[in-house]
Order: sequence, then structure tokens, then C-alpha cells
Amino acid sequence: MSCSLPEDSLYASASPPDQHDNASPILDALPGTMAWLSLLMCVVGLVYLPFPLLTVSASLALYVASRFSVAIYANIKGLGDIRRAERTNWRDYYAAHRTDPALAWDDVHHLVIVPNYAEPIALLRHTLTHLAACDGAERMTIMLAMEAREADAEAKARQLRDEFDGRFARVLYALHPDGLHGESRCKSANQNWAARCAVRRLVDDLGYRRDHIIVTTMDADTLWHPHYFAALTAYFATDPERYRRMWQAPIRYHANVHAINPLMRLVNAYATAFELAFLAANWWLSLPISSYSLSLNLLEACDYWDTDVIADEWRTYIKAFAATDGRVIIQPVFLPFLAQATTGDTFLQACINRYRQSLRHGWGSKELGTAIRIAQKNRHIPLSQSVRLIARIAHDILLPGAGWIIVTVGAQMPFLFHPAMRESLLHDPFSSPSYIVLQCAFVLFTVCGVAVWWIDVITRPPRHTPRWRGESALVVLGFFALPLMTFFFVALPLLQAQTRLILRDRLDFQVTAKQT
Repeated sequence: MSCSLPEDSLYASASPPDQHDNASPILDALPGTMAWLSLLMCVVGLVYLPFPLLTVSASLALYVASRFSVAIYANIKGLGDIRRAERTNWRDYYAAHRTDPALAWDDVHHLVIVPNYAEPIALLRHTLTHLAACDGAERMTIMLAMEAREADAEAKARQLRDEFDGRFARVLYALHPDGLHGESRCKSANQNWAARCAVRRLVDDLGYRRDHIIVTTMDADTLWHPHYFAALTAYFATDPERYRRMWQAPIRYHANVHAINPLMRLVNAYATAFELAFLAANWWLSLPISSYSLSLNLLEACDYWDTDVIADEWRTYIKAFAATDGRVIIQPVFLPFLAQATTGDTFLQACINRYRQSLRHGWGSKELGTAIRIAQKNRHIPLSQSVRLIARIAHDILLPGAGWIIVTVGAQMPFLFHPAMRESLLHDPFSSPSYIVLQCAFVLFTVCGVAVWWIDVITRPPRHTPRWRGESALVVLGFFALPLMTFFFVALPLLQAQTRLILRDRLDFQVTAKQT
């Protein structure tokens, strides 16, 4: 079956409402303003108050290092959760947790949306092959969310539909028109169009019940764990609060881990570790990332995805937070999915592609303003819940930006600009508590860095290619180059995105090059 645009007039008329983001320029500029104020504060402190600047920098460095060590603990806990989930028979879990309000197993239907633009057909075929091997593929509708501006999009979709006919309940495709009013060229707009098309087909034409459909959106290169959809069925069918849930599996950038430069592997290892830690640690608020699931009821309560937003995951969670009066919860599904790390034909191109991806992620800074506006408009939601949401988003976008400036400038520059201070500390390092704290933070960072690398190594899939010449040396070099890579792949693109938000600049979604 197909859901084709613009051939089918029914779906061609399914234009979503104008969801242009009427953002507050002041709130959007908040993260960038704080980052530049932090830099100004550091410059003033560097000239007039070097020791207080060192104290603030050392204190923040110790906080970050301590948080890193807690994340290692949560990561180890998460590995145990993954082992238990992989041993679970999800049919048995369903039978054990089924109560009167539970849905029948076979009534649950999965709508899986695969947004893509200019992706090689080989990559999409690889993704669909893995989906077809998942438990429950027979109760799965695949929606290939294509972009009409891609010249061969429909031909590619038709070919894939024909190739995978019979391996799912059905394969649909939609062609998202270019240039709709109020839209940006982004994944979120594509998802919006495709989801509305799919619902018309499944609910209006085929008679599926809305409250039996769970929607999963994914990146084009996501490789789901074979039992993810079985676990999702069990959780969804047995949970009385199913319409206030979003489900998130841990992400691992391991789909092409052996094909990328060892220096880049280390950066991805840290991202993988923290995402698992957020899911495994109940003292942190989890937010969705990349590929996730939610009920169709909740998606419709959110009025689907916004059509002018880059960070669709965070925006959808914030909208769900408002739609459920603050009661939405991310439920972990500890069955990791694999994603491809960015790469390129050369190391330089890989760095450029990674920078562009981080710049796109940095656009999530905009969601701090969205969370604040939601809290202002929904004062009936308990203040503690709104503050927790705002604090989590603010923490994640301010620490790598403004925080990085304070730690880096405050910990390095005073010694360069004040030789007397440097000589004093070198002669008697124990005379300054701040200097001692800074060294402790550095040691803790180093230990945690090695731990993250080791955890990543032991969880990678088996290697089928020989090691590169000098690969081990690059791994060791990566630890020494990590501060520089953090600057170029985390702090700098984040600061650029936040500065562009101050200037009210726009950013379109760009597909980053990857390699299987």
C-alpha cells in the first residue's frame, strides 16, 4: 500500500496548520547572552580579579567532574538494565503485568516514520531490512517520509515499497511539499506531514483505532534492537498511563564505529555514555533524543510536530509536558539502537560534517525559551515540575557554552596574564585551595574519561575489518586532544548557534554525511 503525495488528492489536501514558531526574541537570545556575558565576566576578572576568577572556574570544574563521575555510575547501572532487558521475554512480561485496562497484544499497531532527504537508497534499504527483522514487524506500518524537493524521491520510495512488500503490515510513503507557509526545511516538518498522511490512511480509510496506535519516529540510519518493538508493545499495552508516556531507548553511535577516525570515536563515546546515564538515573530528568516513541493520542494532543523547529525531540517533549499538565514521563526501554556517527571522505571533511551536526544540535538552545513560555502559559502546572524542566534544559545548553568559557578561560588565562600568580603557585601549589581543587577536577576528568572509553570499547559490535596503521596511537592521542575536540565539536558550534539566535538568524536542517 502507498500513501502518495501529490498523486492522491486526499493526502495532498492534508496540509498541516500554520505552526510557525512565534518565538520571543528575548528568550531565544538568553543562552547566547549568558555565554557572552560569561566571556565579559572572565575578561574583567582576568584583569582585575584573577584569584576570584580562578576560584569560580575551579568550583565549576569540580562540579562538572563530579557530575561526570556520577554519570559513570549511572552508565554502569544502565549496562545492568540493558542486560536484564535483553534477557526478558516480553510476551511473558506482558502476561505478568496485564490487568483489566490492558490492550490485547495483537491490537497494538506500530506506525514507524522514517524521515529522510537525499539519503542513499542503500542506507534506507539497510534500515528497512533491520526493521523487518524486528519482533512485531507484521503489526508495523512503515511511513517513508520523503521530500518532494528531492528529484528521485518518489521513485526511490516506490522501489523500497515494492522490495519490502509483505515484510510489514504495509509500507506507505508521503512526499512533503517544499515551501509550505510557516515551514522550515527540517525533519520536524517532514514528520508532521507524513504522520498526518499516515493517520488518514490508517484511521480514516482502514479503521484502525487511534488509541491502539503507537508512533515511532527515527533517523534514517537508526538500527533498532530486534526486541525493541516487542518491549514497546508490552509497555504500551499494560501501562494505564500509556497516553502520558514517551519511550526512549539508549543510543549507541556504533553502526559504523570501526569506519570512523579513532579521534571521533572518543567524542561519540562521551555522547553515548551520557545519554545512557540520563535514562538509567532516576534523579535526572530524561529528554528524548533522535529516535523515540509515543502514542498517537499524545501526538495528536500535541498537534503533531511543529513545522519550524530543528530540535524536534525537545520541542515535542515540551509540548507533551503542556498537553499532559506536566505529567508526561520518558520511560526507558533498555534495548539500545545503533546510529551512525558522522564521517567524511577525509578527516577534515569528517570534522566539518561533525561541526555542522553539532551546530544543528546547538539550535536546541531555542527550547529554553520555549520551556519558559510553556511554564508562563500553564501556571496550573505545579511550579516544581516546570522549574525542573527549565533547569534541565538550561543546564544542558548553558554548561557546554557559558560554562565552558568560565572553566577554560578562568582556569588557564590567569596564569598566562599574571606571571607573579603563576610563579607563586608553582613555588607553593598548596597555598591556593582553588588551584588544588582545579587539579583534583583534572584528575577526576582523566579517570572518568578512561572509564567512558573502556565502556564504549566493550559494548561495540564485533569488528570485521583490520585495524588501521597507527590506530592505537590515534586513540591515545585522542585523550590529549579531547579538550581541543570538545572546543571545536561542542562549545564552538553551540556558541555559534546561540549567537545566531541573538541575531535572529535562521538555520535549515542539513543532512550530515555518514558511512556504513
